[in-house]
Amino acid sequence: MSGKKLEIMVGLFLLVGLASISYLAIMLGDLNFPGGNRYNVIAKFTSASGLREGAYVEAGGVRIGIVDSIDFSVDDYLAVVRLSIDNDVLIHEDAIASIRTAGIIGDKFVKITPGGMAYLEPGMEILDTEPSINIEELISKYIFESND
Repeated sequence: MSGKKLEIMVGLFLLVGLASISYLAIMLGDLNFPGGNRYNVIAKFTSASGLREGAYVEAGGVRIGIVDSIDFSVDDYLAVVRLSIDNDVLIHEDAIASIRTAGIIGDKFVKITPGGMAYLEPGMEILDTEPSINIEELISKYIFESND
């Protein structure tokens, strides 16, 4: 009988261990489940170069969400970026979404500069956007214009 009791205890220990590892993976992976604690808004950029899915969204220097997806709109040739924003953060209709770089050669992220009008509803679009600055274009512009 003690062999059966030992097997049951080992089985329970394994189940608790697997449940703990699964919980940690979900929490550390920052997964967003449908109907979870985030809502989506859309921002369209002339260029989303260097921005990746999973990049963070910040406002006031604080992370408030992640980049959920990046698609291309054939109609207007713009990059359509779907942002997943924390439910407790409200975005103004006249907010500005801009793609920034963390540090000199860091990852790209989306910065939200607040506005002052009414708030966006889930699924609405941030109309004012700024693409990231292309360092190569700035350098080549400076070099070629300085020769004149």
